Amino acid sequence: MLIGRRTLLQAACIAVATGAPIAAAQAEDTFKVGLIVPMTGGQASTGKQIDNAIKLYIKKHGVTVAGKKIEVILKDDAAIPDNTKRLAQELIVNDKVNVIAGFGITPAALAAAPLATQAKVPEIVMAAGTSIITERSPYIVRTSFTLAQSSIIIGDWAAKNGIKKVATLTSDYAPGNDALAFFKERFTAGGGEIVEEIKVPLANPDFAPFLQRMKDAKPDAMFVFVPAGQGGNFMKQFAERGLDKSGIKVIGPGDVMDDDLLNSMGDAALGVVTAHMYSAAHPSAMNKEFVAAYKKEFGQRPGFMAVGGYDGIHLVYEALKKTGGKADGDSLIAAMKGMKWESPRGPISIDPETRDIVQNIYIRKVEKVDGELYNIEFAKFDAVKDPGKTKK
Repeated sequence: MLIGRRTLLQAACIAVATGAPIAAAQAEDTFKVGLIVPMTGGQASTGKQIDNAIKLYIKKHGVTVAGKKIEVILKDDAAIPDNTKRLAQELIVNDKVNVIAGFGITPAALAAAPLATQAKVPEIVMAAGTSIITERSPYIVRTSFTLAQSSIIIGDWAAKNGIKKVATLTSDYAPGNDALAFFKERFTAGGGEIVEEIKVPLANPDFAPFLQRMKDAKPDAMFVFVPAGQGGNFMKQFAERGLDKSGIKVIGPGDVMDDDLLNSMGDAALGVVTAHMYSAAHPSAMNKEFVAAYKKEFGQRPGFMAVGGYDGIHLVYEALKKTGGKADGDSLIAAMKGMKWESPRGPISIDPETRDIVQNIYIRKVEKVDGELYNIEFAKFDAVKDPGKTKK
């Protein structure tokens, strides 16, 4: 009996001794991406688009890159910054992720920033759009957009296209403040007048009472910024209040006319002019292929949040290729700086100085094509850096 026990013990020790290096090697060969996005709540469409796009990219390009197997760990923060911080910490400490990514709103991205710095883990911002985000940690890189990029362009366009008086309605948080400030600066510099300014709560806003004030101000146009996911509710209440028949145009950055929700807005959205970095109707061959694949896989067209996710995971793949599989934060960030590639949205790059996105911005008008609503591009501004940083 004693010999039997000793034999079993020896066998167990050998198994542990030989198994430990195998487990360590397997862990070393896995590259973990902690994806923190809102899958529930008012910004759920943002999280679903990003998650879908990442799945689509991995399906096309494979699960292995530079000898590393990519593992995506999805966490729902419901766009609540306290949740984001807790989930980021759990992913970094317990799951030992190599990258954290996603971040549906600015407060979520900012909540994770100190953790990225402390752990030297890259934070890939695929959605949030306030200029200051990349300044909060040297480990943050953005593949989405900034509100300044589109707001200055729609401000210039409005001033040059017969719009004299504008009432503004923006969500009361950092991106809304950016959108308002940059639009207002360019529109008024071009001779325009702001006749009303309204800020609405970020969480579950009721637009109806604010819309009545906008109507009473009798502007030529309303400049609107609400985060992706809220545009459908805004346009519904806009139509219910009869503003679609009032002659008041809707203009703004493209968030309000997200392709993900555009068809559900109905004809009230026709004629809305926005500036943004992506439209599902973008005429490039790459985008047509991307839209077709996304529709086939998920039964709906992609919006701009999907493209932020698609390009975000592409950045991770290409950085790993460039480092030869080195997965430490400093090597990855160095590889990402200055990277350039062709995206479904057009040519993009990562500014090596700011780690922010450089991209084309398009002015678009909502039109009906084959019975569906699309943002049809009619003007292009090449390689736009974030004006929130170029001003400094």
